[in-house]
Amino acid sequence: MHVLAKQNMHSSLEDGYDTSDLALNLDLPRIDRIIKQSLYAQDLRPVSNLEPVPEASISTMENRSSEQREKWWNSGLKAIADGKLAVLLLAGGQGTRLGSSDPKGCFNIGLPSGKSLFQLQAERILRIQTLASLSTANGRKVRIPWYIMTSPFTSEATQKFFDKQKFFGLDQEQVIFFEQGTLPCVSKQGKFILETPFQVSRAPDGNGGVYAALKMSKCLDDMGTKGVKYVDCFSVDNALVRVADPVFLGYVMEKSVSCAAKVVRKAYPQEKVGVFARRGKGGPLAVIEYSELDSALAHSINQETGRLRFNWSNVCLHMFSLEFLNEVTEDLERDSIHHVAEKKITSIEGTVDGIKLEQFIFDVFPYSSSIALFEVLREEEFAPVKNAGGSTTDTPDTARLLLLNLHTRWVVAAGGFVTHSIPLHLTGIEVSPLRSYGGENLDDVCRNRTFHAPCEIRAS
Repeated sequence: MHVLAKQNMHSSLEDGYDTSDLALNLDLPRIDRIIKQSLYAQDLRPVSNLEPVPEASISTMENRSSEQREKWWNSGLKAIADGKLAVLLLAGGQGTRLGSSDPKGCFNIGLPSGKSLFQLQAERILRIQTLASLSTANGRKVRIPWYIMTSPFTSEATQKFFDKQKFFGLDQEQVIFFEQGTLPCVSKQGKFILETPFQVSRAPDGNGGVYAALKMSKCLDDMGTKGVKYVDCFSVDNALVRVADPVFLGYVMEKSVSCAAKVVRKAYPQEKVGVFARRGKGGPLAVIEYSELDSALAHSINQETGRLRFNWSNVCLHMFSLEFLNEVTEDLERDSIHHVAEKKITSIEGTVDGIKLEQFIFDVFPYSSSIALFEVLREEEFAPVKNAGGSTTDTPDTARLLLLNLHTRWVVAAGGFVTHSIPLHLTGIEVSPLRSYGGENLDDVCRNRTFHAPCEIRAS
């Protein structure tokens, strides 16, 4: 395990307070620049003249052949075997909304195996390493570096969890932890809010803080030293994420783009998801939040395709070239623009109205001159775990059932049979990632065998 240097991103103090003791380790000019630029820019973000994603920018399911997919898989797997891919996990969140104070990645969604989100992701990395090794002429060992961004609230607990679980079978040296930064909470007038007489009220700088954190922790340098060319980035709360997907990597390499995103079709016009679009005529692709898309645009139909004009939802499954990440961190730092969110802030005067400043992972897309979008199926790659049981969407229950239903389809496709005491749509078979990454390697264990759901098919 490597823990790279923590970044020094803290807050400054309101004018009029004695900062002599509190500002010793603070980058006051940087903080001041971020606050001024962000408050100035909040009313300048264009939301008119939105244009749909150009059809040439996206690989849709219906326009993708099995031959293309196989070609991308093979080229991506070779690049992984050659050490060109790193994996980047956004794991700064706690499971508060799930009723847990632990890091969200520690959460068990109730699978037959009892595996945590961290374990599912680690074992998918292990499986891809095995497949990449088998693809090489001499079967040489393949090791994908895994960079995990924690927050001040999850850093220690995350590392202890990995230690306790013996890194889920990964080599300890391939897992690199680094910590995202924090920014001050400010009043609506841009003044700093004090939590105590000697401490500024602070909050994490958003999942888009990963770019500054990668730079300041020297992780980008570390990737370069290792020979990494591409970085696969995803959020911890997706139970179906295809970590280090060779098909996606092969597609990105063929398109020669600096960044790419997996997307899913909007489930319905009013779905509360960000969508890709162009801001302004001929402008760069960006993610438009659902609150920015008026009802008429949300419901408008592309008469040629029959799809919604603003159809492609962002699900935080991204890939970047390392060259682009090195460039864009400098651009983001120069511009210093963060999103402004009005929140209740704890202060020495009680709970007050204030502002938290944060960047989002998708803020980098307008900086790229070459973006490609890659459609995937929700039921195969997107099972978010955001809300506690009892909610209508994105709960541990919905994520578990999506995973079990997908794996059951794998088993049936491999010649297996499934029996069940409760309706099958409420249960299913779990396949260990160590056995199969995407439905492969199941014929021998499944053909002509019957499985009673719920159960787990293990690695061996």
